[in-house]
Amino acid sequence: MTDTALLLRHDDAGVTTLTLNRPQARNALSQAMLRALLDAFSAIAADASVRVVILAGAGPAFCAGHDLKEIRAAGYARDYTEKLFADCAELMQAIVRLPQPVIARVHGIATAAGAQLVASADLAVAAEDSRFATPGVHIGLFCSTPMVALSRNISHKHALQMLLSGDLIDAPTALRFGLVNELVPAGELEAKTLELARKIASKSALTVRTGKAAYYRQAELPLAEAYAYAREVMVTNLEAHDAQEGINAFIDKREPVWCGR
Repeated sequence: MTDTALLLRHDDAGVTTLTLNRPQARNALSQAMLRALLDAFSAIAADASVRVVILAGAGPAFCAGHDLKEIRAAGYARDYTEKLFADCAELMQAIVRLPQPVIARVHGIATAAGAQLVASADLAVAAEDSRFATPGVHIGLFCSTPMVALSRNISHKHALQMLLSGDLIDAPTALRFGLVNELVPAGELEAKTLELARKIASKSALTVRTGKAAYYRQAELPLAEAYAYAREVMVTNLEAHDAQEGINAFIDKREPVWCGR
């Protein structure tokens, strides 16, 4: 348990599940929740025993976005909102920078910054009855920070459709847009997400860390620079024990034994 009130942590054979634990508030991202998540990801980044992270929500929803009641209670003060959105941006970047892959396990609704969490995660498995939205336009507050993750995760026209209409989209539409990887029956969500996490956790931790970091780095580069960077990653990767072990095991028709170096 990372924070007894707000965030639950469960570790199981290399898979860590972080569960947002404000079910009565649809797991809205209060400032304290953001800090709890940042602390948890900071600890996980330094924990070599963690191979994959699942991000989930307790209660009837994954995450309903920022806590609007807290924002109002703060009097819309600029110093509060600047810190709130700075923490949120830091969290989304921490997910991308985390050495381990992050899988969003989505049920109920994922709206506003909740949809931003889904878009920021490396992978997402969703219940067939889940729904998604960036509804800020309905209340005069454009979802500008969710826009950053959304526009880097799905096509521009799909992102703008969500941002400008504010409408809820159903799970099949989210799958078609590319916001989620897989839809499963609600009763199978936990098991199917864990199955995917364990599959990834069974790979070389070094290779997975290398690949995740390289993916996001090359995506920021022009084509020629991306290939030059990826070439260097491949050459360095081939010098690793796990790469040589994996190739040898494939040729020798045996299971590889990973050591993480």
